[in-house]
Amino acid sequence: MDKLTRKELKSDKFALEVQHSVQFVSGHREQMLRWGAPALALVLIVAAVFYYRNYQHASRQEALHHAMNIQNSVVGPPQGEYVVTFPTAEARTTALQKTWGELAAKYSGSDEGKIAEYFLGTNAADNGNLAEAEKHFKASDSGNGPYASLAKLALAQVYGGEGKVKEGAQVLQSLIDHPTVLVSKETATLALADLLKDSDPKRAKQLVEPLRTSTRGAISKAAIAFDSGLSKQ
Repeated sequence: MDKLTRKELKSDKFALEVQHSVQFVSGHREQMLRWGAPALALVLIVAAVFYYRNYQHASRQEALHHAMNIQNSVVGPPQGEYVVTFPTAEARTTALQKTWGELAAKYSGSDEGKIAEYFLGTNAADNGNLAEAEKHFKASDSGNGPYASLAKLALAQVYGGEGKVKEGAQVLQSLIDHPTVLVSKETATLALADLLKDSDPKRAKQLVEPLRTSTRGAISKAAIAFDSGLSKQ
């Protein structure tokens, strides 16, 4: 093997792990032969699947990291090697759509895929395309995990923007019943109160009232400010 190939191999974690497996088999050939061909095939398959999964996870994380760099990019002149910039807002929007779209399609069903759908939804909402945002948030909100809870919270807000108060309330109630580390019960309750403040201000006030004395300062302040706003209506 020439030096370039060996260098490339060492830069690829998956290939390096496979190399280690081959070296192990070569060094234990006699013991492996005693197991017979079926057992040997099973061991190699298990090892390959294990390393491939690790490699796939690393690939997904790398793709997510790249996409987040694009998400955090700015429009304007270059600002250094650690900040991604685009000459125009249109160029940035195109890059975001392409990067998140490719990640969502390639890793559909994974956490990284759901995060991609979430950002596709938030970017669509920022651009005023609520129908597109709704589609992506629905693709990201399956289950009760932390990423899904963020998508559900955003979906409820989109429903509110579309005038679908009943649908939004149902989604937020599910978050209240099943809070996560990313969307607490209090946060979902405040969001529900905000959704209902025009159509049912009495219910909104009832939801917020217990949160005024929350031991969490941010929640307490938000509840007091919200309640004060309701009183002025």
